[in-house]
Amino acid sequence: MSDTPKLNQRPEWTALADHAKGTLPHPDLRELFAQDPGRAERYVVRVGDLRIDYSKHLVTDETLALLQELAAATGVSGLRDAMFRGER
Repeated sequence: MSDTPKLNQRPEWTALADHAKGTLPHPDLRELFAQDPGRAERYVVRVGDLRIDYSKHLVTDETLALLQELAAATGVSGLRDAMFRGER
């Protein structure tokens, strides 16, 4: 059996869950846009013809940072690279 902890048992996951409960307990997109007038531009990612708009999702800079920490801790980049190389 693997010694790797389940995703929801990792400290990075707990930090993300705590953030969701504490920082965004009553999310309101109108409030997020009012607090950050540049939100519509800052939370858009373009890759070629693909446009991903995170601005209309309940995320903050802290949310994205915590997601990046979770991805780094779980080796998502290496798994992605292996997938693109055709490895299983």
